[in-house]
Amino acid sequence: MEFETSSATVDEAAATIQVIPARIAKTISFRGEGGNALLIVAAGDAKIDNKKFKNLFGFKARMLPPEEVYLQTGHEIGGVCPFGLVRDLDVFLDSSMKRFDTVFPACGSTNSAIELTCDELFQFSNALEWVDVCKGWGEE
Repeated sequence: MEFETSSATVDEAAATIQVIPARIAKTISFRGEGGNALLIVAAGDAKIDNKKFKNLFGFKARMLPPEEVYLQTGHEIGGVCPFGLVRDLDVFLDSSMKRFDTVFPACGSTNSAIELTCDELFQFSNALEWVDVCKGWGEE
């Protein structure tokens, strides 16, 4: 889907698509090991839990600056998604999204999205696994 209005933030995307913000699948870029970014896709109402992140990955969660996000993913902030990447990056899906039948990740621009089931998102993103690295979302 392409929109006339911005879908760059969770709230803008939710308003544009007319769904609750939690159903927006946001892709967050972190500094990974070996110079490559690590991508976490999470529900729109979830926040990274630094302790869970470090326990799982073995290093501190450090978000990438905007210019590096573009170099690593090929997408500008506000349109970052886990597919159509310019580099082969590790993608993980957070369990915060599993409470929904479908979610809405961006499609590489600040005015786009696609509705996918969690299984489709896993497949199309070439995700490595489902993880639990977030807090503050509806089920807690």
